[in-house]
Amino acid sequence: MQLEIDESSLVVYQALASEVRIKIIQLLSKNKMNIKELAEELNISSPIVTKHIKKLEDAGIIKTEKIPGKSGRQRISILKVDHIEINFPKKIFHSFASYETSVPIGHYTDFDLKPTCGIASEKEFIGRVDEPIYFMDPKRVDAEILWFTQGFIQYNIPNFLKADEKLQQFEISLELSSEFPFSNDVWPSDITFSLNGLELGTWTSPGDFADTRGKFTPDWWPHNINQYGLLKTIRITSHGTYIDGDPLSPVLVEDLDTSCDRWTFRIEVKEDAKHVGGASIFGKKFGNHDQDIVFKLFYL
Repeated sequence: MQLEIDESSLVVYQALASEVRIKIIQLLSKNKMNIKELAEELNISSPIVTKHIKKLEDAGIIKTEKIPGKSGRQRISILKVDHIEINFPKKIFHSFASYETSVPIGHYTDFDLKPTCGIASEKEFIGRVDEPIYFMDPKRVDAEILWFTQGFIQYNIPNFLKADEKLQQFEISLELSSEFPFSNDVWPSDITFSLNGLELGTWTSPGDFADTRGKFTPDWWPHNINQYGLLKTIRITSHGTYIDGDPLSPVLVEDLDTSCDRWTFRIEVKEDAKHVGGASIFGKKFGNHDQDIVFKLFYL
């Protein structure tokens, strides 16, 4: 589950702001439980537990199913999520001028990948899934989600820097996750990023998520396959390369050749990676974030 620092996420923050509800989450992480079992574990009454369960259900953290029991059908509570990521507002670098380029995910310039794989627009699948040949379909430019198990996909953008402009920071942000044939919230994948042939580092995606529907995922998309990714921001600075503020590699912004006429960005799952769990990339009409792949060059 991904949260923003805004009013739409308050219901989740409020649901977590309770010692009792935190204990309920801990108990449900081990076993499915009914109201009576939770009440006995927590040493509180069943009506009070029911109120706490309702708040967690409203927040999308747990779900309740009715199953047959000894005395009729009983309500069983099940934990829906195993991680929550909070996206803070991005810092603005006021002292730098910048060039920004937004690239739709279907505007890739090269690829070499293996199934499971596929592409889809906002309205339909593009070609048949698990057949890489359809990544060459002219309709690929309309793609709003794409996925593959192994290999790479590559994007080019122009280098707008002038000869007298000095690059201070290079930023790339995109929404992505692992790739599992349907979905699996715990499915690690080592995804490697490169810029102009220079390897920026590898990030391990935790899973391929379908616990809740993506905010922008269209209604026709099946509910049991990947719904959204995690918004990741790669920053190449004079101190090293970071992803969401965490160190990714020692590559410096000074290591980039700013005299090039284009930037080539590659997203890759290597054959010899420890976790070959694929990659799914989300455009602005899929997932949780209204953006494509965004490149920003900060300069003086």
